[in-house]
Amino acid sequence: MSGKGAIFRAYRYTTALLEPAAAALLLMRQRRGKEDPERISERRGHPGVKRPNKPLVWLHGASVGETVTLLPLIAKLQKRGLAVLVTSGTVTSAKLLAARLPAGVIHQYLPLDVPRYMRRFMEHWRPELCLICESEIWPNLLIEAHRRSIPVVMVNGRMSERSFARWYKMPKTSRFLLSCFEACLAQSQADAERLAQLGAPRVSVAGNLKFDVPAPPADPGMLAILDGMTTGRPVWIAASTHPGEDELVLAAHLAIKPYLPKLLTIIAPRHPQRGPDIEALAQANDVAVSRRAAGENPERDVDLYVADTVNELGLFYRLSQVAFLGGSLVEGIGGHNPIEPAKLGCALLHGPYVHNNAEIFAAFDQDSGSRSVPDAQALAGAVHRWLSDPASARQAARAAAQTASQLGGALNRTLHAIEPLLMRAALEQREPTP
Repeated sequence: MSGKGAIFRAYRYTTALLEPAAAALLLMRQRRGKEDPERISERRGHPGVKRPNKPLVWLHGASVGETVTLLPLIAKLQKRGLAVLVTSGTVTSAKLLAARLPAGVIHQYLPLDVPRYMRRFMEHWRPELCLICESEIWPNLLIEAHRRSIPVVMVNGRMSERSFARWYKMPKTSRFLLSCFEACLAQSQADAERLAQLGAPRVSVAGNLKFDVPAPPADPGMLAILDGMTTGRPVWIAASTHPGEDELVLAAHLAIKPYLPKLLTIIAPRHPQRGPDIEALAQANDVAVSRRAAGENPERDVDLYVADTVNELGLFYRLSQVAFLGGSLVEGIGGHNPIEPAKLGCALLHGPYVHNNAEIFAAFDQDSGSRSVPDAQALAGAVHRWLSDPASARQAARAAAQTASQLGGALNRTLHAIEPLLMRAALEQREPTP
């Protein structure tokens, strides 16, 4: 690290000095419901459980989207007899993983990128291999792994044009950080080229793991109940919405309602704690509303149903003919993953701001499985057309499902690429670093 490490020594020194501020930040986030009070010590690197006494592979995904992407890879690693540790950084992702991780897989919150926190984490878990999903680049994490000779691989690697522009202004920093990766397995050729240009030494294209994730589950009994309640009604969902989009979705609902009196609109906010705010918005516009988290159902007199729970999108996609993907009608988010509703029979709609999943949306658009809508008026028009013409909606849904199927295969390519590291991990058992 000598010669390249001046910036990072300064970073480590600064983040060490800011440790009291990091502790205060955690408490503030806890008060705002963004940290789990019973597990907040994990964010300071304190382990929540004992380390298994066998070789361990550590996988990290920032939030819901990344951790769900890792699920097929997690299952494959566990079948090889390896211990598996998964980390994430959000309460929502932890709740989802609690429901969907295979038995025996450990979840922990990723510590804040403070030297002592990360050192404490590494000393306890001592992974043989670390797999980081997409573009999570934390200097102290990489430095501590480097010190312990733990190979780190970027899987489902992504480098958007916006992120590339930021990193490009710091060439020495980006080159050093990316050189800490044993390999970078990119989603696309464009991602691979950007990573290589920033200094990643070993880059290849494995494809997008999101296409290999199974469709999200749904409780069969609850699906039967809600299907019975909504039979005969045109149903659409606005999934993973953000502040500023709920108003647009509600405006679309009000525009469609005179033409489709039985219309049921479902809003599933990206952050479920916003459910009461969406309910209040609907009530202010005289729209009959009920909330899932309040134990309410989409009765016949309900026009807007707020699906403000975790790990139930599979249920609501199965009830809907059309799905609008949130984070795409407001700037700064970049659009959320459309693959899950595509696999569950939905025709897809999205706004213009989809830079986080640009290649995926482009593939669905090209194959007529999805359409782009610039505003609430266009959203209302597209939803109305598809709900009024179920045959056309089914045709779009079939196209989306076919595209999702054709673009799979990244899981096998990823496993092939990391096979030598997995074989080495299976033979190793790391001792605590003095």
